[in-house]
Amino acid sequence: MVGFLIALLSGALMSVQGIFNTQVTKASGIWAASAFVQFSALLVCLGAWAFLERSPLLQVFEVQPKYMLLGGAIGALITYTVIRSMDLLGPARAVMLIVVAQLLVAYVIELLGWFGVEKQPLEWRKAIGMLAAIAGIVIFKWK
Repeated sequence: MVGFLIALLSGALMSVQGIFNTQVTKASGIWAASAFVQFSALLVCLGAWAFLERSPLLQVFEVQPKYMLLGGAIGALITYTVIRSMDLLGPARAVMLIVVAQLLVAYVIELLGWFGVEKQPLEWRKAIGMLAAIAGIVIFKWK
């Protein structure tokens, strides 16, 4: 239940953050806004680490395979793409497409067992659920 609530909070925070970041972009520019977002995230993470965790900071470099360290760079691209999509499509359409893309890619990763994730068998109910989500986008966008 806690995981469910955290996931709901994450989705809500992502939507609010996207709107905030889009507004910051209008005052500065997309890359300046993205840099500020990432820098402020760094400060929050370092503060949380200092007060809550205190594990060896450089231990992250022990991760294998090393390409797993690209999460921060991917985060910068996520910030950019969320800002642009919200600016071009509006928050509701952008978030709907983002969530369906996340779901689709996550399911493919599970099916193929990529990036160290345990491979899962194809389940038709999940595939049908994905089609229902895509149909929801079509219905939402339909004029």
